[in-house]
Amino acid sequence: MMQLADVSIWVALLGAIGEVPLAVTTNLTINFLKKPEPRALFARCKMLKIGKSLAVGEATLTSEGSEDIVAHAVATYAIPPQK
Repeated sequence: MMQLADVSIWVALLGAIGEVPLAVTTNLTINFLKKPEPRALFARCKMLKIGKSLAVGEATLTSEGSEDIVAHAVATYAIPPQK
């Protein structure tokens, strides 16, 4: 679930700022709220803030066929300076 949250938020970030090599995770916090059913997991992502050097986003994870939230993650990414 952590990998799904991290990659999903990272993709949302790159979708907002374009392809930026070396935009990396600096912090990831996840709250596991409920054991998911053995089905596909989905992540809904939202960027909370995109600055010049840092960006913060969140992901809400649900299990296929259910609206119950199984995990919530917040991640911070370092954005390298553009040349």
